[in-house]
Amino acid sequence: MDRQQVVLHMNHGMGDNSYAHNSIVQQKKVMREAKGIVEESMMRLYTIIPIHCFKVADLGCSSGPNALQLVSNVIDIVDTTTCNLNLKPPIFQFFLNDLFGNDFNSIFKSLPQFSEIIEEKKGHKCGACFINATPGTFYKSLFPNNFLHFVHSSFSLHWLSQAPKELGNEENVHLTSTTPPAMHEAYLEQFQKDFKLFLKLRSQELVPKGGMVLTLIGRDKSQKTHDIRTAWSLIGTTLNDMVLENLIEAIKLESFDLPLYNPTIEEAKEVIEDEGSFTLQRLESVILDWSTNIKEAVDDDNNNNLDLNTKAEFTTKFIRAALEPLLKAKFGEEIMDELFVRYKNKIVQLIMGVKILEFPTLIISLIKKV
Repeated sequence: MDRQQVVLHMNHGMGDNSYAHNSIVQQKKVMREAKGIVEESMMRLYTIIPIHCFKVADLGCSSGPNALQLVSNVIDIVDTTTCNLNLKPPIFQFFLNDLFGNDFNSIFKSLPQFSEIIEEKKGHKCGACFINATPGTFYKSLFPNNFLHFVHSSFSLHWLSQAPKELGNEENVHLTSTTPPAMHEAYLEQFQKDFKLFLKLRSQELVPKGGMVLTLIGRDKSQKTHDIRTAWSLIGTTLNDMVLENLIEAIKLESFDLPLYNPTIEEAKEVIEDEGSFTLQRLESVILDWSTNIKEAVDDDNNNNLDLNTKAEFTTKFIRAALEPLLKAKFGEEIMDELFVRYKNKIVQLIMGVKILEFPTLIISLIKKV
């Protein structure tokens, strides 16, 4: 097994630096944006395919409170649809997928309370609900052919199967405005290869006319605005500073690149059309203001009153929750606190210098061709 597949996961548990604790607001915001499209896709599916056992996969589910949000949404949508059509509700079978290092235990521990909530809301109207874990990379087969009715993935597909090899990158661990064109091209090619493979595999696993809704962090083609990728790139700047002070070995930084790529809407569409297994129903780019995430997280009605330290702390914890396991595996646990103290200082400077830090998100709705 690729060692990166073992360490590539979000911070576990529910602690101060955990992904579960630091991703609730932004994940819910994206899910709210996509919920109408998920509803549209599933209502179409349920009215054209006779379904006794409704099989749904959530790819890249991570852990924490948001891991079961899709399950709740699907049950609500199907309940409304079956009531409107005077149909018997189906049995539900959900498959929660993420890499082997994901904190599935925290999801399992939350299931009794989740079941009680569903029972209180739906009573006996809701069909039986079975929830399963399916560990593994979604860049390989996960299910039998013609098995799933609906596939969902939120905030996962910007993670590549690996960073492009032999980049010769000595300064940046992520793409920036000053990155050489060859490095941009290498990352684009890796995204095209991975996304095409993902689509091919899912087309095999979905039933004919099965649906899929994907959300991932994208980017604006003009690149005129600052977005959350700027915050990612500052990790490289911070690591470089620590190399200069002999706190990190230079050779380790030279061989480290984040396996992340944020496609434009045009790049995503090109891969979908080239792969050819799906009909594209929706492809939207939604620009969210990162500062509103901070406002919701701290429950402040007037974000303008938030000090720079609060904004920087929120952003730093989100980035740390997502990237720390990968950084720890490469550079060692002992430097993590120092790394993120320095990183936070750079985020303060970033926020001081920009009016808006944006959060561009691609929302894609697909139907498997017959």
